[in-house]
Amino acid sequence: MKFTFDKGAMIKEISIAQEIISVKNAETILSNIYISAENNTLSIKATDKAVHYETSLPVQVQEEGFTTIFCDKFINILNSLPEGEIEFIKKTDDTLSNIIIQPIGKKIKFQMKCIDKEFPSIPTADAVPYFEVPSLDFKQMISQTSFAVSTEEARYFMCGVFLEKRENNFNLVATDGKRLSFSSRDILAGVNDFPSAIVPVKILNIISKHAPDEGNISIAIVDKMIFFKFASYKFASSLLEGQFPNYTRVIPTKQEHSFKVKKSDLSSALKRVALMADKKVARIYFDIQPGVLKITSPETDLGSADEEIPCQYADENFLIALNCRYIEEPLRTIDTDLVTFEFTEEMKAVTIKSEPAKDFFHIVMPMQKE
Repeated sequence: MKFTFDKGAMIKEISIAQEIISVKNAETILSNIYISAENNTLSIKATDKAVHYETSLPVQVQEEGFTTIFCDKFINILNSLPEGEIEFIKKTDDTLSNIIIQPIGKKIKFQMKCIDKEFPSIPTADAVPYFEVPSLDFKQMISQTSFAVSTEEARYFMCGVFLEKRENNFNLVATDGKRLSFSSRDILAGVNDFPSAIVPVKILNIISKHAPDEGNISIAIVDKMIFFKFASYKFASSLLEGQFPNYTRVIPTKQEHSFKVKKSDLSSALKRVALMADKKVARIYFDIQPGVLKITSPETDLGSADEEIPCQYADENFLIALNCRYIEEPLRTIDTDLVTFEFTEEMKAVTIKSEPAKDFFHIVMPMQKE
């Protein structure tokens, strides 16, 4: 096996494989990437058994062949080499296989052992119907929801983002039981119905990071798998099993009170007040008064903090205890100057929306007051 490739192009593809691989042990096949050189094309595969990745890139093949190579060490070697063309040679001596990596025209040579045993199979869905969604819409929807998933393994069915089709709407929902994030886009006109699915955050974050802003992403949901295709990339992931909570019961149909604040004022105030909040509990208070929102951290051994910012509000006073992080994270998804908070009582759900309202929102459950 022998081929030459461009360093920059190879690093781009191998870096994605490195994000998928979760085991970092040279002796384990799952720490390796599979590469196959044929017809001046290099095919690359990586898997952690739950998430799978395939791509290809043009190379100059002198001798066809295949092998696996320890991903971490391979990318470290590539990063250390000068820019330009690099030669990859596999040599087999009896039962041992070695790889030589050397930049063309340079007196640099790396030699690595490789594993030639069978690589785990990568699921395919070439014969199933895919549907397409605009790439930018999907990426935005992921960013608006994925941070709200549960991190508790015991609640595994809430450790992913719920994906569904309702009429022409494409919905993504995430919750950890204390908050909920919802995003919906009317982008499925003409798309046949498909099963709802709970998609692991890992694959969604990878898609969000590497998918382009332009064009479409092709998606297929088959049995217990979800598949994605765009550009030269193919991704697949096992779905999370279980019954996702009936999120529609959590969404308030009507909330009696609301106030509006400038996003920049609120974000800055939260950062300052949170400095004195208990890091584990992250409790802060929203003291809502006509024209003023006072944000306070409870008294700790180190002290406390409070700050007042103007708000658009002309109703009775309320004092609501909230998790500071549950406010900061939704704010990052809002790109309007104003933010609206809707609520009914001090211990009932608070809804966070952009102002004017868009096609996503966040719901936060208040905390007990100290």
